[in-house]
Amino acid sequence: MKLRHYVWAAFALATLPVMAEEKDGYKFNTVVQQKTTPVKDQAISGTCWCFATTSFIESELLRQGKGEYDLSEMFIVRQKYLNQMADNFLRHGKGNVGQGSITTSWMTAFNQVGIVPEEVYTGINYDSPVHNHSELAGYVEALSAEAVKQSKNSPQYQQLANSLFDIYFGKLPEKFTYKGKEYTPESFAESLDIDTDDYIPLTSFTHKPYYKAFEVEIPDNWEHQRMYNLPLDELISTMDTALENGYTLCWDGDVSEPGFSFNNGVAINPDVENADLYKDSDRARWGQLSTKDRLAEVFHFKRPYPEVNVTPEIRQQGYESGKTTDDHLMHITGIATDQNGTRYYITKNSWAADGNRFGGYLNMSESYVRAKTIYILVHKDALSQELKKKLEL
Repeated sequence: MKLRHYVWAAFALATLPVMAEEKDGYKFNTVVQQKTTPVKDQAISGTCWCFATTSFIESELLRQGKGEYDLSEMFIVRQKYLNQMADNFLRHGKGNVGQGSITTSWMTAFNQVGIVPEEVYTGINYDSPVHNHSELAGYVEALSAEAVKQSKNSPQYQQLANSLFDIYFGKLPEKFTYKGKEYTPESFAESLDIDTDDYIPLTSFTHKPYYKAFEVEIPDNWEHQRMYNLPLDELISTMDTALENGYTLCWDGDVSEPGFSFNNGVAINPDVENADLYKDSDRARWGQLSTKDRLAEVFHFKRPYPEVNVTPEIRQQGYESGKTTDDHLMHITGIATDQNGTRYYITKNSWAADGNRFGGYLNMSESYVRAKTIYILVHKDALSQELKKKLEL
């Protein structure tokens, strides 16, 4: 994922993770909202992939009746960096050692080294009140490049890598006590009883056969995760069914569009070209506006506007042109509707609870999600029996 950190003005927090009602603006009604843990801040680090997946797993633990956990993102991030550095060496410098990744990296690291609570390993062992990987990322790149240059994966290189993360993140705990019980990272992971094979990645693109798994062509898929390809309508209906039946979703997609506004708490995909979509009172005026003026009006976010009817072809065009990329991972936790009945997905972000006036959440319209989703991750039990049969699960 690209590094995404913003400093926002302070806003009053809403009590629910949906938009507050205003005289002018978006008015949302919650259709369904699943249990979640508090919003956390990735701050100045390209670790949305880990924050989103960790939040998703924390909700899974809540759904399964295992209680509320605050798991350490940086424990997982550290192992992901080590995995990338090893992969990059074997690829003779052609691997990916950037800050970003996808949910696969969380699952791989969890299975390798386990996990610990946040209170045991915050991952901030440097002079900063928040996560800041700007300096660290530079050293990771430099150290990785030198190993490739030397053509030597020496014990000293391994020691240097671990020392680098000890300095920035802190030394790894061999044992720790949590709620009166002693654990290792591995035994704590075992106590959570998480089977990573239960989680299924789903996508929708037209250049590959439906109901088959393929490797989605995005740079952060450096571990070559294969994802099941569904028709677009079926992907959306699967999301809806999961959310309506107690599940949440980990979401990977594009947030680079002007219609994505974390500040305003919405992500929309307005149709600014078709004046016929507008009511009689607006149609004539809208038809007289230039595209520039239409966009300026829409992106004041004063009220909902008609949105694009996203077809598989429109979605595919965005992907193939590079307009739709895997910028960001977030955690979809519910469904809402606006005052016009348009469907939105309640989405937990990792840009801090005080990052906007909606407690760090936003609402992504169905049109936006149809166009801008790269893939979702969901528990296999959320899939219908019919879909499981199609996917041979």
